Amino acid sequence: MDPAQALIRTVLNPAARLAPGPAGRAAFELFQRPLRRSRVRPAEQDVHREAATERLVVNGKPVVGYRWGDGERPVLLLHGWRSRASRFAPFVPRLRELGLSAVAFDAPGHGDSGGRTTSVLEFRELALLLQERYGPFEGVVAHSLGVCAAFGALADGLRAGRLAAVSGVSEVGFFPAAFCAGLGLNGAVERALRHRVERELFGGDAGVWERYDAARRSAAVDLPVLVLHDEGDDVVPLAQAHRLKEAYADRLDLVVTRGLGHRRIVAEPAVVDQVIGFLSAAGPEVAAA
Repeated sequence: MDPAQALIRTVLNPAARLAPGPAGRAAFELFQRPLRRSRVRPAEQDVHREAATERLVVNGKPVVGYRWGDGERPVLLLHGWRSRASRFAPFVPRLRELGLSAVAFDAPGHGDSGGRTTSVLEFRELALLLQERYGPFEGVVAHSLGVCAAFGALADGLRAGRLAAVSGVSEVGFFPAAFCAGLGLNGAVERALRHRVERELFGGDAGVWERYDAARRSAAVDLPVLVLHDEGDDVVPLAQAHRLKEAYADRLDLVVTRGLGHRRIVAEPAVVDQVIGFLSAAGPEVAAA
């Protein structure tokens, strides 16, 4: 653990026992901040420059949207935490070869967008906003946090023919638990953080943890799903993928990779091939069905 993380743990763990409210508020402020922005990598620059950009707004925060193609037969790309839309660069030319348009955004606090904080709810709202502009999606390709947002949006009105989920989080309750575990914060801090998330993001609704759990809403997400997850993922454990497989059964194909971890898997050629093959099997009219 680096010195900054050790300091956070040293301050918040005892504070949560003495004053859970302020400790929860401090943890919440850290929880919703990416802290650093990912840059466009050299291998992504050509594709990134080719995108048509547009301006979106969510909760007053300016957001940069991207489109490759004319917007017809769109596929929505949802990046993960501390990531950006350009991570999907390997997919864009392959989608264009199929006559599909790629549509994406940098979430608030990420990439070239404004703001310093974001949440899975803002990812979901941006996905629904892009649907208003481009109509139903032929498919959704999502990574990590984007997977949780994709399932939430699909259960709440996003229309798509297929979902490819890479290294995905299946339940919103995973985030505060993983955040606290990563910083070595104790159970008192996690409870205070969960209470703050309920209050600040979900209007005090204690049932949010069950409602924003993709495994519990499988009836509301009635489409084919491809899940790709690495057995050695040290950010989102493989158990998250197995939860989805159990819930979606025959509607979900699970591919377990080895040696790709949580981030490298997104650009792995074999993974890109799997996702493109899955999307192309749907045919040109999938989103209109």
